[in-house]
Amino acid sequence: MGDRILVVGTYDTKGDELAYLAEVIRKQGGTALTMDVSILGDPREPTDWTKHQVIEAGGSTIAEAIAAEDENFAMQAMARGAAVLAVRLHREGVFDGVIVLGGSMGTDLALDLCAALPLGVPKYVVSTVSFSPMLPPERLAPDIQMILWAGGLYGLNSVCKSSLSQAAGAVLGAARAVEPPRRDLPLIGMTGFGKTVLRYMVTLKPELEKRGFEVAVFHATGMGGRAFESLAAEGAFAAVMDFAPQEVANHLFGSAISAGPDRMTNAGRRGIPQMVAPGCYDLIDVVGWHTPPERLRDHPSHAHNRLLSSYVQTAEERRMMAREMAAKLAGAAGKTSLFLPKQGCNEWDREGAPLADAEGLAAFCDEIRRTCPPNVDLIELECHINDEGFTAAVLELFDRWLAEGVVRRS
Repeated sequence: MGDRILVVGTYDTKGDELAYLAEVIRKQGGTALTMDVSILGDPREPTDWTKHQVIEAGGSTIAEAIAAEDENFAMQAMARGAAVLAVRLHREGVFDGVIVLGGSMGTDLALDLCAALPLGVPKYVVSTVSFSPMLPPERLAPDIQMILWAGGLYGLNSVCKSSLSQAAGAVLGAARAVEPPRRDLPLIGMTGFGKTVLRYMVTLKPELEKRGFEVAVFHATGMGGRAFESLAAEGAFAAVMDFAPQEVANHLFGSAISAGPDRMTNAGRRGIPQMVAPGCYDLIDVVGWHTPPERLRDHPSHAHNRLLSSYVQTAEERRMMAREMAAKLAGAAGKTSLFLPKQGCNEWDREGAPLADAEGLAAFCDEIRRTCPPNVDLIELECHINDEGFTAAVLELFDRWLAEGVVRRS
């Protein structure tokens, strides 16, 4: 916890706005440290870290950026430097939180900077394109906070001051109040959905906690899976229970509700022991208020709410999903087991349920058996994923992995 805030932006064009952010932080008793990421111009007042120091941290120079005569190339070079320098300064204990101000250019840089910092460091981006579909989920840090910079494209006014003052207060408050992730308990990463569709976490979380583990359950609706993958890539998990890989289907079939192309790969790449099950594998989620894609309009569907609708895959699409899962798991370097509950993989596809499709389930199971890679232990279960038999099998395997040292408490 602390009150030193790194204020980042292009001080040549947005100096007034950045100075206002710093002023609000200081009036609230915080310390504002300034980092300039301009390319062409210079700030009116000196900053704590100049544009030359920033870009050189990434292995380039301002002269090279200007000579390229390509603003995209120049800002990517600056973004690399900003990320490298921010990580270095944080490791040295120089700042406690960061706030970046920008339009589309500054936001592009902000995503790189924030993604480079560890979970638990307050990261605020004040942007004219906050929440825009142009922001790819795979570039968002798992704990990034975005605030819409309303009316702030050029110059200060009372409208944009309202956004900027809230943002300044938010990042300072976060830096003072944050409780960084615990490191004294080993962490298990689990994916899931709400209890209306997947229920295993209700049993598994307390049982795993009794065994001395902390459990983080990630809502697998795009951003949750992105956070899960980001932490897996950092090596944050002692083990993963990836029981809701439905975001793989979303990405495979072109849905906007995607966790990115590396979904279901980072734990394996890091050698983290992983248990996998195909929870909701058979669904393709789409934005509920969008017109459904033409290819899905004749598929059975379920409107979860006004934001999210799910479409049921055909038998052939389920075979494609099985092959995609197998291909991703084939790259795993650590112990990997795949549970296959043969009576269904979400509450809506039980026998007699509205989205049940016995033929589609059989096709998926057949393709999993055919394509399961040799590095993956396939465990077939005569139960539904929401039955007690599933959680019992998971805990039995987990206890065995503990006894064998596959999963470690430290």
